Amino acid sequence: MHCVYVTVMAAKIEEKTASELKERLWKIVKTIVDSDDYTLQNADDAIAALSSLKDFKSRSNSNPNGTNSFDDKLDQFAPPTEFRCPISTQLMIDPVILSTGQTYDRPFIQRWLNEGNRTCPQTQQVLSHTILTPNYLVRDMIAHWCKERGLELPQPTRDTDDVVTDADRDRLNALLHKLSLSVADQKAAAKELRLLTKRTPSFRTLFKESGDVITQLLRPLSPGGACPHPDLQEDLITTVLNLSILDDNKKVFAEDPTLINLLIDALKWGTISTKSNAAAAIFTLSALDSNKFIIGKSGAIKHLLGLLDEGHTFAMKDAASAIYNLCLVHDNKERTVREGAVKVILNKIMNHILVDELLAILALLSCHPDAVEEMGNRNAVPFLMRNIRESTSERCKENCVAILYTICYSRRTKLKEIKEEEKANGTLSMLAQCGTSRAKRKANSILERLNRSQSLTHTA
Repeated sequence: MHCVYVTVMAAKIEEKTASELKERLWKIVKTIVDSDDYTLQNADDAIAALSSLKDFKSRSNSNPNGTNSFDDKLDQFAPPTEFRCPISTQLMIDPVILSTGQTYDRPFIQRWLNEGNRTCPQTQQVLSHTILTPNYLVRDMIAHWCKERGLELPQPTRDTDDVVTDADRDRLNALLHKLSLSVADQKAAAKELRLLTKRTPSFRTLFKESGDVITQLLRPLSPGGACPHPDLQEDLITTVLNLSILDDNKKVFAEDPTLINLLIDALKWGTISTKSNAAAAIFTLSALDSNKFIIGKSGAIKHLLGLLDEGHTFAMKDAASAIYNLCLVHDNKERTVREGAVKVILNKIMNHILVDELLAILALLSCHPDAVEEMGNRNAVPFLMRNIRESTSERCKENCVAILYTICYSRRTKLKEIKEEEKANGTLSMLAQCGTSRAKRKANSILERLNRSQSLTHTA
Protein backbone atom coordinates (compact mmCIF):
# COMPACT_ATOMS: atom_id res chain seq x y z
CA MET A 1 0.00 0.00 0.00
CA HIS A 2 2.81 2.37 0.85
CA CYS A 3 4.38 1.91 -2.62
CA VAL A 4 1.02 2.57 -4.34
CA TYR A 5 0.45 5.71 -2.23
CA VAL A 6 3.90 7.06 -3.09
CA THR A 7 3.32 6.37 -6.81
CA VAL A 8 -0.08 8.15 -6.83
CA MET A 9 1.28 11.15 -4.94
CA ALA A 10 4.24 11.41 -7.31
CA ALA A 11 1.84 11.46 -10.27
CA LYS A 12 -0.23 14.25 -8.68
CA ILE A 13 2.86 16.32 -7.93
CA GLU A 14 4.05 15.84 -11.50
CA GLU A 15 0.65 16.92 -12.89
CA LYS A 16 0.63 20.03 -10.69
CA THR A 17 4.18 20.88 -11.74
CA ALA A 18 3.24 20.53 -15.41
CA SER A 19 0.27 22.91 -14.96
CA GLU A 20 2.46 25.45 -13.21
CA LEU A 21 5.03 25.24 -16.01
CA LYS A 22 2.36 25.85 -18.66
CA GLU A 23 1.08 28.89 -16.75
CA ARG A 24 4.59 30.23 -16.34
CA LEU A 25 5.38 29.60 -20.01
CA TRP A 26 2.20 31.46 -21.04
CA LYS A 27 3.25 34.53 -19.00
CA ILE A 28 6.79 34.49 -20.46
CA VAL A 29 5.53 34.12 -24.04
CA LYS A 30 2.94 36.87 -23.50
CA THR A 31 5.70 39.16 -22.21
CA ILE A 32 7.85 38.41 -25.24
CA VAL A 33 4.99 38.90 -27.71
CA ASP A 34 3.66 42.08 -26.08
CA SER A 35 7.06 43.67 -25.53
CA ASP A 36 9.07 45.30 -28.30
CA ASP A 37 12.27 44.90 -26.30
CA TYR A 38 12.19 41.54 -24.44
CA THR A 39 15.32 40.38 -22.59
CA LEU A 40 17.52 37.35 -23.33
CA GLN A 41 16.56 36.04 -19.90
CA ASN A 42 12.92 35.88 -21.06
CA ALA A 43 13.96 33.70 -24.02
CA ASP A 44 16.10 31.43 -21.81
CA ASP A 45 13.21 31.03 -19.33
CA ALA A 46 10.84 30.11 -22.14
CA ILE A 47 13.27 27.50 -23.51
CA ALA A 48 13.78 26.01 -20.02
CA ALA A 49 10.02 25.75 -19.45
CA LEU A 50 9.49 24.09 -22.85
CA SER A 51 12.30 21.63 -22.13
CA SER A 52 10.70 20.65 -18.82
CA LEU A 53 7.32 20.19 -20.46
CA LYS A 54 8.92 18.02 -23.13
CA ASP A 55 10.38 15.76 -20.42
CA PHE A 56 6.98 15.39 -18.78
CA LYS A 57 5.37 14.58 -22.13
CA SER A 58 8.03 11.96 -22.94
CA ARG A 59 7.44 10.19 -19.63
CA SER A 60 3.68 10.33 -20.19
CA ASN A 61 4.00 8.78 -23.68
CA SER A 62 6.22 5.95 -22.41
CA ASN A 63 3.58 5.23 -19.74
CA PRO A 64 0.19 6.00 -21.39
CA ASN A 65 -1.84 4.42 -18.58
CA GLY A 66 -0.26 6.70 -16.02
CA THR A 67 1.22 3.71 -14.15
CA ASN A 68 4.79 2.50 -13.98
CA SER A 69 5.71 -0.72 -15.78
CA PHE A 70 7.13 -3.70 -13.86
CA ASP A 71 10.67 -2.80 -15.01
CA ASP A 72 10.20 0.84 -13.96
CA LYS A 73 9.07 -0.22 -10.49
CA LEU A 74 11.84 -2.82 -10.26
CA ASP A 75 14.43 -0.10 -10.83
CA GLN A 76 13.65 1.15 -7.31
CA PHE A 77 14.99 -2.09 -5.80
CA ALA A 78 18.11 -4.24 -6.12
CA PRO A 79 17.21 -7.93 -6.56
CA PRO A 80 19.50 -10.40 -4.72
CA THR A 81 22.22 -11.96 -6.86
CA GLU A 82 20.66 -15.43 -6.59
CA PHE A 83 17.46 -14.08 -8.21
CA ARG A 84 19.31 -12.66 -11.23
CA CYS A 85 19.99 -14.62 -14.41
CA PRO A 86 23.77 -15.16 -14.79
CA ILE A 87 23.48 -14.32 -18.50
CA SER A 88 21.23 -11.25 -18.49
CA THR A 89 21.99 -10.18 -14.86
CA GLN A 90 18.28 -9.24 -14.64
CA LEU A 91 15.60 -10.61 -12.30
CA MET A 92 14.53 -14.05 -13.56
CA ILE A 93 10.91 -14.36 -14.71
CA ASP A 94 10.99 -18.04 -15.74
CA PRO A 95 13.92 -19.71 -13.89
CA VAL A 96 14.96 -23.12 -15.24
CA ILE A 97 17.64 -25.61 -14.25
CA LEU A 98 20.35 -26.69 -16.71
CA SER A 99 21.74 -30.25 -16.60
CA THR A 100 24.75 -28.93 -14.62
CA GLY A 101 22.45 -27.74 -11.82
CA GLN A 102 22.81 -24.03 -12.60
CA THR A 103 19.67 -21.86 -12.82
CA TYR A 104 19.02 -19.38 -15.65
CA ASP A 105 16.11 -17.36 -17.02
CA ARG A 106 14.57 -19.51 -19.77
CA PRO A 107 14.71 -17.04 -22.71
CA PHE A 108 18.41 -16.37 -22.24
CA ILE A 109 19.63 -19.94 -21.70
CA GLN A 110 17.36 -21.15 -24.52
CA ARG A 111 18.96 -18.58 -26.85
CA TRP A 112 22.40 -19.82 -25.71
CA LEU A 113 21.43 -23.40 -26.61
CA ASN A 114 19.78 -22.35 -29.88
CA GLU A 115 23.07 -20.80 -30.95
CA GLY A 116 24.66 -24.26 -30.77
CA ASN A 117 26.43 -23.93 -27.42
CA ARG A 118 26.69 -27.20 -25.49
CA THR A 119 28.40 -26.05 -22.31
CA CYS A 120 27.18 -24.33 -19.16
CA PRO A 121 27.86 -20.56 -19.46
CA GLN A 122 28.97 -20.39 -15.81
CA THR A 123 30.94 -23.60 -15.21
CA GLN A 124 31.95 -24.41 -18.83
CA GLN A 125 30.97 -28.02 -18.14
CA VAL A 126 29.81 -30.07 -21.12
CA LEU A 127 26.04 -30.58 -20.91
CA SER A 128 24.80 -34.16 -20.58
CA HIS A 129 21.50 -33.04 -22.15
CA THR A 130 19.72 -29.80 -23.11
CA ILE A 131 16.43 -30.34 -21.32
CA LEU A 132 15.44 -27.31 -19.19
CA THR A 133 13.64 -28.09 -15.93
CA PRO A 134 11.46 -25.38 -14.30
CA ASN A 135 12.89 -24.22 -10.96
CA TYR A 136 9.62 -23.74 -9.07
CA LEU A 137 11.35 -23.13 -5.75
CA VAL A 138 13.35 -20.16 -7.05
CA ARG A 139 10.34 -18.78 -8.93
CA ASP A 140 8.24 -18.92 -5.73
CA MET A 141 11.02 -17.18 -3.79
CA ILE A 142 11.25 -14.44 -6.45
CA ALA A 143 7.44 -14.02 -6.45
CA HIS A 144 7.47 -13.69 -2.65
CA TRP A 145 10.30 -11.15 -2.81
CA CYS A 146 8.34 -9.11 -5.39
CA LYS A 147 5.10 -9.28 -3.37
CA GLU A 148 6.85 -7.87 -0.29
CA ARG A 149 7.80 -4.83 -2.39
CA GLY A 150 4.43 -4.27 -3.99
CA LEU A 151 5.47 -5.83 -7.31
CA GLU A 152 3.62 -8.50 -9.28
CA LEU A 153 5.94 -10.90 -11.07
CA PRO A 154 4.86 -11.17 -14.75
CA GLN A 155 3.74 -14.54 -16.04
CA PRO A 156 6.22 -16.23 -18.44
CA THR A 157 5.08 -15.70 -22.01
CA ARG A 158 5.22 -18.37 -24.66
CA ASP A 159 7.67 -17.64 -27.43
CA THR A 160 5.58 -16.91 -30.52
CA ASP A 161 8.44 -18.21 -32.67
CA ASP A 162 7.35 -21.74 -31.66
CA VAL A 163 3.95 -21.38 -33.35
CA VAL A 164 3.79 -23.22 -36.67
CA THR A 165 1.79 -21.52 -39.43
CA ASP A 166 0.53 -22.75 -42.79
CA ALA A 167 2.98 -20.32 -44.40
CA ASP A 168 5.81 -22.16 -42.62
CA ARG A 169 4.57 -25.50 -43.97
CA ASP A 170 4.28 -24.14 -47.49
CA ARG A 171 7.77 -22.69 -47.33
CA LEU A 172 9.22 -25.97 -46.08
CA ASN A 173 7.48 -28.00 -48.80
CA ALA A 174 8.79 -25.63 -51.47
CA LEU A 175 12.36 -25.96 -50.18
CA LEU A 176 12.13 -29.77 -49.92
CA HIS A 177 10.91 -29.86 -53.53
CA LYS A 178 13.95 -27.83 -54.63
CA LEU A 179 16.16 -30.49 -53.02
CA SER A 180 14.98 -32.90 -55.75
CA LEU A 181 15.97 -30.57 -58.60
CA SER A 182 19.35 -29.44 -59.98
CA VAL A 183 22.49 -29.11 -57.85
CA ALA A 184 22.16 -25.33 -57.97
CA ASP A 185 18.58 -25.58 -56.65
CA GLN A 186 19.68 -28.05 -53.99
CA LYS A 187 22.46 -25.75 -52.78
CA ALA A 188 20.14 -22.74 -52.60
CA ALA A 189 17.47 -24.71 -50.72
CA ALA A 190 19.99 -26.26 -48.32
CA LYS A 191 21.45 -22.86 -47.46
CA GLU A 192 18.02 -21.41 -46.74
CA LEU A 193 17.02 -24.43 -44.64
CA ARG A 194 20.21 -24.07 -42.63
CA LEU A 195 19.37 -20.43 -41.82
CA LEU A 196 15.68 -21.06 -41.14
CA THR A 197 16.29 -23.97 -38.77
CA LYS A 198 18.84 -21.88 -36.90
CA ARG A 199 16.79 -18.70 -36.52
CA THR A 200 13.18 -19.94 -36.54
CA PRO A 201 12.10 -22.47 -33.88
CA SER A 202 8.86 -23.17 -35.76
CA PHE A 203 10.85 -24.70 -38.62
CA ARG A 204 12.57 -27.07 -36.20
CA THR A 205 9.14 -28.11 -34.92
CA LEU A 206 7.84 -28.81 -38.43
CA PHE A 207 10.30 -31.65 -38.99
CA LYS A 208 8.69 -33.84 -36.34
CA GLU A 209 5.27 -33.71 -38.03
CA SER A 210 6.17 -36.26 -40.71
CA GLY A 211 8.84 -38.95 -40.90
CA ASP A 212 9.16 -38.42 -44.64
CA VAL A 213 10.51 -34.88 -44.15
CA ILE A 214 13.92 -36.14 -43.02
CA THR A 215 14.13 -38.50 -46.00
CA GLN A 216 13.44 -35.59 -48.36
CA LEU A 217 15.95 -33.38 -46.54
CA LEU A 218 18.75 -35.93 -46.89
CA ARG A 219 17.88 -36.99 -50.44
CA PRO A 220 20.85 -35.15 -52.05
CA LEU A 221 23.28 -37.06 -49.81
CA SER A 222 23.97 -40.70 -50.64
CA PRO A 223 25.30 -42.78 -47.70
CA GLY A 224 28.66 -44.31 -48.56
CA GLY A 225 28.33 -43.10 -52.15
CA ALA A 226 29.94 -40.35 -54.16
CA CYS A 227 30.95 -37.26 -52.18
CA PRO A 228 28.34 -34.52 -52.58
CA HIS A 229 29.24 -30.91 -53.24
CA PRO A 230 31.09 -29.68 -50.09
CA ASP A 231 28.81 -26.65 -49.57
CA LEU A 232 25.68 -28.75 -50.02
CA GLN A 233 26.89 -31.37 -47.55
CA GLU A 234 27.89 -28.74 -44.99
CA ASP A 235 24.54 -26.94 -45.17
CA LEU A 236 22.47 -30.14 -44.88
CA ILE A 237 24.57 -31.56 -42.01
CA THR A 238 24.33 -28.21 -40.22
CA THR A 239 20.56 -28.30 -40.74
CA VAL A 240 20.52 -31.71 -39.04
CA LEU A 241 22.50 -30.16 -36.16
CA ASN A 242 19.98 -27.32 -35.86
CA LEU A 243 17.08 -29.77 -35.87
CA SER A 244 18.70 -32.07 -33.32
CA ILE A 245 18.47 -29.29 -30.73
CA LEU A 246 14.74 -29.99 -30.45
CA ASP A 247 14.28 -32.78 -27.90
CA ASP A 248 11.36 -34.29 -29.84
CA ASN A 249 13.68 -34.87 -32.82
CA LYS A 250 16.48 -36.61 -30.93
CA LYS A 251 15.01 -40.11 -30.68
CA VAL A 252 13.65 -40.12 -34.24
CA PHE A 253 16.96 -38.94 -35.70
CA ALA A 254 19.17 -41.44 -33.85
CA GLU A 255 16.89 -44.33 -34.83
CA ASP A 256 17.26 -43.43 -38.51
CA PRO A 257 20.28 -45.46 -39.72
CA THR A 258 20.54 -43.39 -42.89
CA LEU A 259 20.92 -40.18 -40.93
CA ILE A 260 23.58 -41.62 -38.61
CA ASN A 261 25.51 -43.03 -41.57
CA LEU A 262 25.43 -39.61 -43.25
CA LEU A 263 26.87 -38.04 -40.10
CA ILE A 264 29.66 -40.63 -40.16
CA ASP A 265 30.30 -39.90 -43.86
CA ALA A 266 30.55 -36.22 -42.95
CA LEU A 267 33.13 -37.07 -40.25
CA LYS A 268 35.15 -39.01 -42.82
CA TRP A 269 35.00 -36.82 -45.92
CA GLY A 270 33.50 -33.44 -45.08
CA THR A 271 35.18 -30.08 -44.83
CA ILE A 272 36.46 -29.22 -41.36
CA SER A 273 33.30 -27.18 -40.71
CA THR A 274 31.12 -30.09 -41.84
CA LYS A 275 33.06 -32.51 -39.63
CA SER A 276 32.74 -30.18 -36.67
CA ASN A 277 28.97 -29.79 -37.15
CA ALA A 278 28.53 -33.54 -37.60
CA ALA A 279 30.34 -34.10 -34.29
CA ALA A 280 28.16 -31.45 -32.65
CA ALA A 281 25.03 -33.17 -34.00
CA ILE A 282 26.20 -36.50 -32.55
CA PHE A 283 26.84 -34.78 -29.23
CA THR A 284 23.33 -33.30 -29.21
CA LEU A 285 21.65 -36.55 -30.19
CA SER A 286 23.60 -38.47 -27.53
CA ALA A 287 21.83 -36.51 -24.78
CA LEU A 288 19.39 -39.45 -24.65
CA ASP A 289 20.84 -42.61 -23.10
CA SER A 290 19.10 -44.85 -25.64
CA ASN A 291 20.79 -42.86 -28.41
CA LYS A 292 24.22 -43.37 -26.82
CA PHE A 293 23.94 -47.11 -27.46
CA ILE A 294 22.69 -46.67 -31.02
CA ILE A 295 25.43 -44.20 -31.96
CA GLY A 296 28.11 -46.29 -30.23
CA LYS A 297 27.18 -49.35 -32.30
CA SER A 298 27.22 -47.30 -35.52
CA GLY A 299 31.02 -46.94 -35.58
CA ALA A 300 30.95 -43.17 -35.07
CA ILE A 301 33.44 -43.24 -32.17
CA LYS A 302 36.34 -44.22 -34.42
CA HIS A 303 35.78 -41.19 -36.65
CA LEU A 304 35.23 -38.84 -33.72
CA LEU A 305 38.65 -39.90 -32.42
CA GLY A 306 40.06 -39.31 -35.90
CA LEU A 307 38.66 -35.78 -35.84
CA LEU A 308 40.16 -35.25 -32.38
CA ASP A 309 43.52 -36.50 -33.66
CA GLU A 310 43.45 -34.15 -36.68
CA GLY A 311 43.96 -31.17 -34.40
CA HIS A 312 41.60 -28.46 -35.69
CA THR A 313 40.83 -26.49 -32.54
CA PHE A 314 37.07 -25.87 -32.76
CA ALA A 315 36.43 -29.29 -34.33
CA MET A 316 38.37 -31.04 -31.54
CA LYS A 317 36.10 -29.50 -28.92
CA ASP A 318 32.97 -30.79 -30.67
CA ALA A 319 34.55 -34.24 -31.05
CA ALA A 320 35.62 -34.32 -27.38
CA SER A 321 32.12 -33.32 -26.23
CA ALA A 322 30.54 -36.09 -28.31
CA ILE A 323 33.04 -38.72 -27.10
CA TYR A 324 32.48 -37.73 -23.46
CA ASN A 325 28.71 -38.04 -23.82
CA LEU A 326 28.95 -41.43 -25.52
CA CYS A 327 31.34 -42.77 -22.86
CA LEU A 328 28.77 -42.18 -20.13
CA VAL A 329 27.50 -45.71 -20.93
CA HIS A 330 29.75 -48.68 -20.24
CA ASP A 331 29.57 -50.37 -23.67
CA ASN A 332 30.97 -47.29 -25.38
CA LYS A 333 33.93 -47.08 -23.01
CA GLU A 334 35.19 -50.41 -24.30
CA ARG A 335 34.66 -49.34 -27.91
CA THR A 336 36.48 -46.05 -27.31
CA VAL A 337 39.48 -47.76 -25.69
CA ARG A 338 39.60 -50.34 -28.47
CA GLU A 339 39.72 -47.56 -31.10
CA GLY A 340 42.92 -46.13 -29.57
CA ALA A 341 41.48 -43.31 -27.49
CA VAL A 342 44.09 -43.42 -24.72
CA LYS A 343 46.98 -42.72 -27.08
CA VAL A 344 45.17 -39.87 -28.87
CA ILE A 345 43.96 -38.27 -25.63
CA LEU A 346 47.31 -38.49 -23.80
CA ASN A 347 49.12 -36.97 -26.78
CA LYS A 348 46.72 -34.01 -26.81
CA ILE A 349 46.84 -33.47 -23.05
CA MET A 350 50.64 -33.61 -22.97
CA ASN A 351 50.61 -30.91 -25.62
CA HIS A 352 48.32 -28.81 -23.38
CA ILE A 353 45.31 -29.13 -25.70
CA LEU A 354 41.78 -29.29 -24.21
CA VAL A 355 43.28 -30.56 -20.96
CA ASP A 356 40.15 -30.29 -18.79
CA GLU A 357 37.84 -31.83 -21.38
CA LEU A 358 40.13 -34.72 -22.28
CA LEU A 359 41.04 -35.55 -18.68
CA ALA A 360 37.30 -35.90 -18.03
CA ILE A 361 37.11 -38.50 -20.82
CA LEU A 362 40.21 -40.27 -19.53
CA ALA A 363 38.66 -40.45 -16.05
CA LEU A 364 35.61 -42.17 -17.55
CA LEU A 365 37.79 -44.63 -19.47
CA SER A 366 39.99 -45.43 -16.45
CA CYS A 367 37.44 -47.97 -15.20
CA HIS A 368 38.41 -50.18 -18.17
CA PRO A 369 41.45 -52.41 -17.45
CA ASP A 370 42.92 -52.01 -20.93
CA ALA A 371 42.84 -48.21 -20.56
CA VAL A 372 44.62 -48.43 -17.19
CA GLU A 373 47.23 -50.76 -18.68
CA GLU A 374 47.91 -48.41 -21.58
CA MET A 375 48.09 -45.34 -19.33
CA GLY A 376 50.70 -47.13 -17.22
CA ASN A 377 52.71 -48.11 -20.29
CA ARG A 378 52.59 -44.54 -21.62
CA ASN A 379 54.12 -43.07 -18.46
CA ALA A 380 50.95 -41.27 -17.40
CA VAL A 381 51.66 -41.32 -13.62
CA PRO A 382 54.29 -38.53 -13.40
CA PHE A 383 52.31 -36.45 -15.87
CA LEU A 384 49.13 -36.74 -13.79
CA MET A 385 50.99 -35.89 -10.58
CA ARG A 386 52.56 -32.85 -12.25
CA ASN A 387 49.13 -31.68 -13.43
CA ILE A 388 47.79 -31.83 -9.89
CA ARG A 389 50.64 -29.62 -8.71
CA GLU A 390 50.59 -27.11 -11.54
CA SER A 391 46.96 -26.83 -12.67
CA THR A 392 44.70 -24.08 -11.38
CA SER A 393 41.57 -26.03 -12.38
CA GLU A 394 39.88 -27.96 -9.55
CA ARG A 395 38.11 -30.09 -12.12
CA CYS A 396 41.45 -31.02 -13.68
CA LYS A 397 42.89 -32.01 -10.29
CA GLU A 398 39.82 -34.09 -9.47
CA ASN A 399 40.07 -36.07 -12.70
CA CYS A 400 43.84 -36.56 -12.35
CA VAL A 401 43.55 -38.00 -8.85
CA ALA A 402 40.55 -40.13 -9.90
CA ILE A 403 42.67 -41.67 -12.67
CA LEU A 404 45.62 -42.18 -10.27
CA TYR A 405 43.27 -43.86 -7.79
CA THR A 406 42.20 -46.39 -10.44
CA ILE A 407 45.80 -46.99 -11.54
CA CYS A 408 46.86 -47.41 -7.92
CA TYR A 409 44.24 -50.08 -7.20
CA SER A 410 44.41 -51.81 -10.60
CA ARG A 411 48.16 -51.89 -11.26
CA ARG A 412 50.14 -52.71 -8.15
CA THR A 413 53.37 -52.32 -10.13
CA LYS A 414 52.69 -48.57 -10.28
CA LEU A 415 52.54 -48.16 -6.50
CA LYS A 416 56.28 -47.69 -6.28
CA GLU A 417 56.25 -44.99 -8.94
CA ILE A 418 53.40 -43.13 -7.21
CA LYS A 419 55.15 -43.49 -3.85
CA GLU A 420 58.40 -42.00 -5.20
CA GLU A 421 56.53 -39.08 -6.75
CA GLU A 422 54.70 -38.46 -3.48
CA LYS A 423 57.90 -38.66 -1.45
CA ALA A 424 59.63 -36.14 -3.73
CA ASN A 425 56.80 -33.60 -4.04
CA GLY A 426 54.05 -34.32 -1.49
CA THR A 427 51.49 -33.86 -4.25
CA LEU A 428 48.76 -36.10 -2.84
CA SER A 429 49.25 -34.88 0.73
CA MET A 430 48.75 -31.30 -0.43
CA LEU A 431 45.63 -32.26 -2.41
CA ALA A 432 44.26 -34.17 0.61
CA GLN A 433 44.39 -30.91 2.56
CA CYS A 434 43.39 -28.29 -0.03
CA GLY A 435 41.42 -30.06 -2.77
CA THR A 436 37.69 -30.39 -3.34
CA SER A 437 35.81 -32.93 -1.23
CA ARG A 438 35.99 -35.52 -4.02
CA ALA A 439 39.69 -34.88 -4.63
CA LYS A 440 40.42 -35.14 -0.89
CA ARG A 441 38.66 -38.52 -0.67
CA LYS A 442 40.59 -39.94 -3.62
CA ALA A 443 43.94 -38.53 -2.42
CA ASN A 444 43.46 -39.91 1.11
CA SER A 445 42.52 -43.33 -0.26
CA ILE A 446 45.72 -43.44 -2.34
CA LEU A 447 47.82 -42.33 0.64
CA GLU A 448 46.27 -45.06 2.80
CA ARG A 449 47.05 -47.57 0.06
CA LEU A 450 50.66 -46.38 -0.06
CA ASN A 451 50.99 -46.63 3.74
CA ARG A 452 49.57 -50.17 3.77
CA SER A 453 51.94 -51.28 1.05
CA GLN A 454 54.86 -49.78 2.99
CA SER A 455 53.81 -51.63 6.18
CA LEU A 456 53.60 -54.88 4.27
CA THR A 457 57.09 -54.30 2.87
CA HIS A 458 58.56 -53.67 6.34
CA THR A 459 56.80 -56.79 7.72
CA ALA A 460 58.20 -58.93 4.95
